[in-house]
Amino acid sequence: MAAATAAAALRPHITLLSGGGGPIPSTTLQILPSASPLPFRRRGRSVLVLNASSSPSSPPSPEKEAVTEEVPVLTAESCVNLGLELFSKGRVRDALEQFENALELNPTPNEAQAALYNKACCHAYREESKKAAECLRTALRDYNLKFGTILNDPDLAPFRASPEFKELQEEALRGGEDVGSGFRRDLKLISEVQAPFRGVRRFFYVALTAAAGISTFFTIPRLIIAVQGGDGAPDLLETAGNAAINIGGIVVLVALYFWENKREEKQITQISRNETLSRLPVRLSTNRIIELVQLRDITRPVILAGSKESVTRAMQRAERYRTELLKRGVLLIPVIFGASQKDQAKPRGFGTRRAAASVPSVGGDFDRRTESIAAKSRLKAELRFKADIVSPEQWESWIRDQQESEGVTPGDDVYIILRLDGRVRRSGIGMPNWNDILQELPRLEDLMSKLER
Repeated sequence: MAAATAAAALRPHITLLSGGGGPIPSTTLQILPSASPLPFRRRGRSVLVLNASSSPSSPPSPEKEAVTEEVPVLTAESCVNLGLELFSKGRVRDALEQFENALELNPTPNEAQAALYNKACCHAYREESKKAAECLRTALRDYNLKFGTILNDPDLAPFRASPEFKELQEEALRGGEDVGSGFRRDLKLISEVQAPFRGVRRFFYVALTAAAGISTFFTIPRLIIAVQGGDGAPDLLETAGNAAINIGGIVVLVALYFWENKREEKQITQISRNETLSRLPVRLSTNRIIELVQLRDITRPVILAGSKESVTRAMQRAERYRTELLKRGVLLIPVIFGASQKDQAKPRGFGTRRAAASVPSVGGDFDRRTESIAAKSRLKAELRFKADIVSPEQWESWIRDQQESEGVTPGDDVYIILRLDGRVRRSGIGMPNWNDILQELPRLEDLMSKLER
């Protein structure tokens, strides 16, 4: 019995250190919650220290039981969590170091995705847009990061206002090996919903082109025989007419096919711009900051962009029609080009400036976001006649892109009217005629407004 007791006392108590192992929730890429941050920086395996008498004749006493001391293993997951904790305390440089360490510790694909994404957020905070773009490009290409997450995250707001983001977005629109095809695939799905018969039309273009090509293949030899003449030769004019019809049909059908593709590319680009617009922030009269996507179904934003004098005059004229415009759900958003950006605060950590829940949009995270009727009712109560922009550089960047797509000189005064579903209804140069807008926009309770949602 004593021997058994001694053997049990001398048996080391081994504790397994778990790396978490669980999948990263798809609703956030930054946090790996299954492991606590570890303040250790050195690598090593678990060390087991055993304090016990080596003499078999000496019975162990309670004071001399085996005591184990463990040195935790430094893992990619623990580095990510520690980096998040450091960033939340404002220690961006130390957080960046932890994310870099995580990438060197043989991370899993999910851990590498989280490390690269949060590393990009650190670079965005430090206004290092090129480095942020490289991290995001790697995460998109190798680790299946959703581009919609980049559009969503307020921590990447400084990056979205940079030329590097525009370049990355264009690459994502084209798809390919550099950034993957996930974003383009999502946009094509939306495009197919908005134009459901485009695929059918293209199928018929291809089928009819093939039929015309086969007919031409058999008509050409007959045409040669008709030109040579002789007994039994087909009529030259009839054969030439058939060949001309077939060749003309091929040319027209091919032109229609390429025209359809061009329209699709233009539509995908517009959808991408609409999604970027939907993530732009505004400040309501109650000082609450929300994204435009949260205003869908309850208001029609009217963006007035231009010089301070032009925008101010347009706002003053709109005051005369305030009551009728409110009945149509109009929310004025003035954007003054070259406005001071000194009051723009930098993002202060992951998750500290997350917007309220928003409605579904492009990408994995977008599809999981919903907004309750009660939340919409509260938001509707906060709406007034005007909302102020947040992050003017992002707004100006989007408006410049919109002007270029419409062939307008960047910097000119423009107005943009949005639909209830968030898409651009129409835009124009200068400031709007409010009488025309009253005639064009139906009231919120009308049937046409319900169909627009």
